[in-house]
Amino acid sequence: MISQIFILSSKGDHLIYKDFRGEESKDSISVFYEMVTALSGDQPPVVMVNYGFWGDLMSGLHFIHVRQGGLYWVASTKTNPSPFTIIEFLNRLAALTKDYCGSLSEKSVRMNFALIYELLDEMVDFGYIQTTSTDILKNFIQTEAVSSKPFSLFDLSNVGLFGAETQQSKVAPSVAASRPIMSSRGEQGGKNEIFVDVIERLSVVIGSKGVLMKADIQGEIRIKCFLPTCSEMRIGLNEELSIGKSQLKGYSSAVRVDECRFHQAVKLDEFDTFRILKVCPSQGEQTVMQYQLCDELPCAPPFQLFPSVEKDYVNRSVNLSMVLIFLKLRCDLPPKSTALNVSITVPVPKGSTSMSQELSSPDQTAELQPKNKALLWEIPRFPGGAQLSALFKVDVPGLSSASLLEVGPVSMSFELPKQTCTGLQIRFLRLSPTQTGLSQRWVRYVTHSDSYTIRI
Repeated sequence: MISQIFILSSKGDHLIYKDFRGEESKDSISVFYEMVTALSGDQPPVVMVNYGFWGDLMSGLHFIHVRQGGLYWVASTKTNPSPFTIIEFLNRLAALTKDYCGSLSEKSVRMNFALIYELLDEMVDFGYIQTTSTDILKNFIQTEAVSSKPFSLFDLSNVGLFGAETQQSKVAPSVAASRPIMSSRGEQGGKNEIFVDVIERLSVVIGSKGVLMKADIQGEIRIKCFLPTCSEMRIGLNEELSIGKSQLKGYSSAVRVDECRFHQAVKLDEFDTFRILKVCPSQGEQTVMQYQLCDELPCAPPFQLFPSVEKDYVNRSVNLSMVLIFLKLRCDLPPKSTALNVSITVPVPKGSTSMSQELSSPDQTAELQPKNKALLWEIPRFPGGAQLSALFKVDVPGLSSASLLEVGPVSMSFELPKQTCTGLQIRFLRLSPTQTGLSQRWVRYVTHSDSYTIRI
């Protein structure tokens, strides 16, 4: 049983507040934010108010929250419901907000507050969850979404593109799927389109000698449907896809994953034989398949780092010294591929005061972050096969030889458009029955770095 639901910004500003039972005051918002920001490290999803600490009125109050789109999605309760049920509901609420508003951010929530309140009225009644189905809700939601950015199919200024590489007539911009789903009255004016994303998250640990020590891949196939009706969609995957090592046959270059999970609506009667997923998608976004590959990387790591760390004296008489950090970074992607938003973070000795740098190209940036005791090197675009270098001179008063051990390990974050590390591909995407009128289907592949660590 849910007492309250509220949405907060990362700074604690309350964007949405809905009280279903009148059991608590609005002060619970500030109580939750003070408690959750006081926690160190990873924030647990369930927080309980201690008896007597905040007064008897809020004693025994539980807060259950998730972080989505940089926002806090919070439910409070005084009973003992299943926390997993509430967490799943909050994740579903965030997904529905993204479907109906087009994007998930503080700006979109502020602009569509009336729509979100209408969603909450239909989803929860007196604290009891009624439905989270898009197909049911679209019959009752009357408020139109306000888009934070007007959608234009001819805006090709974005980099992460769907579809083919060269023909602009077969390419949709990355913001094409970031629009509200069509209403049941058909007044949204959008095209009949369906988007399929193959998204992989890469976790890698590379030793100081360049040896790959750990590699894990978490992937999912996500669809976003703007079709008013679609009885069935067939998604064809690689015919040579094998699940687990037991299915590998001979020496063929099969695409392998260790395990996979499917959405409950996915029909698998043709999957074992033909690797075809059948699903009846509803309007909005849903994940049809999740998979993982552990302790193996079918391709070479996308980046190799060649570091050098030395100690240098600026003025020995006053013990003014610096750390010279030379980094040579090589991108091992194919020549026609490009890595985007590459960020390299290098921990530096505590007490570092200033930094100067020499970068190999003008589009790169670097800065020292004393609070985080790290330097940040950012590269907006990194072509495959290229090699970039940087020299950082970090001033550290009273530097000792032991302080050099505080440099590293290096962590990286990046995005690889049109790439999947497992090699999973969509062979075809078919709709049944054939849609009346023009319907377009888009497929995008993207790999994100979940954790990419290189030891020095």
